Amino acid sequence: VLGREHPRTLRSANNLAIALTSAGKYGEAVQIHRSTLSTQREVLSEDHPDTLASVTCLANALSAQGQYVEASQLHRHALHHHQRILGV
Repeated sequence: VLGREHPRTLRSANNLAIALTSAGKYGEAVQIHRSTLSTQREVLSEDHPDTLASVTCLANALSAQGQYVEASQLHRHALHHHQRILGV
């Protein structure tokens, strides 16, 4: 049985939040994204591809909710880490 902190479980939570964003349930989606992202940072690291994907997904949900300042900060954060990791 996979636990709460297993990468597949975390991906499933992220996918649920994406579906909720698509359904217009932004508040619930943002809560799940924040929780998942917090766990990913602890378990996988800030630079793990799944963690960075979750940062982007949270930013997208925040943007859909009209929280553009925080969304753009998160997008910049993800971009910076991708560039640093990939050497771009």
